[in-house]
Amino acid sequence: MSLKQNLLRKKPIPILHGGEVRSSLKKQLGALDLIVLGVGSIVGTGIFVLTGVTAATHAGPGLILSFLLAGIICAFCALCYAEFASTVPVSGSAYTYSYSTFGEGFAWILGWDLVLEYGFASALVSSSWSGYVQSVLAGFGIHLPTAISSAFNPAEGTYVDVPAIFIALVVAWVISRGAKESTRLNTFMVYLKVGVILLFIGVGVFYVEPDNWTPFMPFGFGGVMTGAAIAFLAYIGFDVIATAAEEVKQPQKNLPIGILGSLAIVSVLYVAVTAVLTGLVPYDLLNVKDPVAFALLYIQQDWMSYFISLGAIAGLTTVLMGVMFGQSRLLYSLGRDGLLPKKMSSVHPKSKSPQFSTWVTGIGVALFSGLVPLGNLADLASIGTLFAFISVSLGIIVLRKTHPDLKRTFRVPFVPWLPLIAIISCVYLLTTLQRITWIGFIVWLVIGIIIYAAYGYRNSRLGKDEPSE
Repeated sequence: MSLKQNLLRKKPIPILHGGEVRSSLKKQLGALDLIVLGVGSIVGTGIFVLTGVTAATHAGPGLILSFLLAGIICAFCALCYAEFASTVPVSGSAYTYSYSTFGEGFAWILGWDLVLEYGFASALVSSSWSGYVQSVLAGFGIHLPTAISSAFNPAEGTYVDVPAIFIALVVAWVISRGAKESTRLNTFMVYLKVGVILLFIGVGVFYVEPDNWTPFMPFGFGGVMTGAAIAFLAYIGFDVIATAAEEVKQPQKNLPIGILGSLAIVSVLYVAVTAVLTGLVPYDLLNVKDPVAFALLYIQQDWMSYFISLGAIAGLTTVLMGVMFGQSRLLYSLGRDGLLPKKMSSVHPKSKSPQFSTWVTGIGVALFSGLVPLGNLADLASIGTLFAFISVSLGIIVLRKTHPDLKRTFRVPFVPWLPLIAIISCVYLLTTLQRITWIGFIVWLVIGIIIYAAYGYRNSRLGKDEPSE
């Protein structure tokens, strides 16, 4: 076969559809488990941090509209994910979908792109978790030595972020115990987090001053759109559900329910919190790291600050669990297809989980979050997600043309227009990212191309006509 033919070789849809690829992973997750996983992966820094800063600097009270618009855009992308997940219920999410739609070369690039997204997102959440826990400890008069309180920065006297390393390794251990076991802990913390958010809404609504919503769009409609671009990133995480496809009971039915159900719940929570928050405090005072806690202090409800702290820590922990879960399943899929070493796809005989890829994920996140000051490279987590959303939305259009008679238990309405709206929206958000983000992304892709040329191209199981499992 020529180079072009090898790069465009695709996994046959009939093999993937219906879970006919033999899997060593245990099917044990239902629709509720997936909804909890989705809510846990999405609700975190977006609701506890992003709301205040974005309202103060970009959108004002119009952030309510920003989150609503961002939720609608995400819903378009989620519908595309839901159709793919119900049609191709195999681990790997956007990577696997691209393998069956565009070919191996594009699938590897996207898979490598998702490794970047999940890896940086996990490291960022670990760092945020460390900072929040240290601030809570400081409230009790407990202070960590400066040298172990943050990533390597000799000018500030810091060398390693021990709490960030700790939480990354603990979460890796929990995930390695199996999907059901990790879901139980995740479920408890998600309920705690959502309970705290509902408590804030329930108490705060009685202190809302409608005058704080005027002017509603102090930065104009352009500010609302900028706010939507930022708010869009707060919804990232529902795609993690698709990575669990091979561990889901009745995936054609439960995957769409999990994806769309979690997104609907999160959208309501975001809009409600934003409305109450901007109603409690004048928007120009919200440029703080802890806007929810600040709002409670502003209305002299100090007693709730402890519960908000618990909710924020639980929120960050569940986000980390969800994203690291997705990363480990992605590495498992890449290893199973021969594009990464086979060891990545090894499954523990008792827990029926990919323990090796889980620990590779955990150690990698621990090293990044513990040693590397991520700074402006945080946007790398976003650029990877946007490219994944574009590929999945485009894939729906292509698959409707190439496989019109394929059985679909869930169908995206108004194809190709709805997927096109999703693509255009994501492309617009890509244009808002900084130049350094694009440079870092291109460097990462070049590294991925080198790895594929040196290893994946020659060891691809599809290229050798070997079964995936």
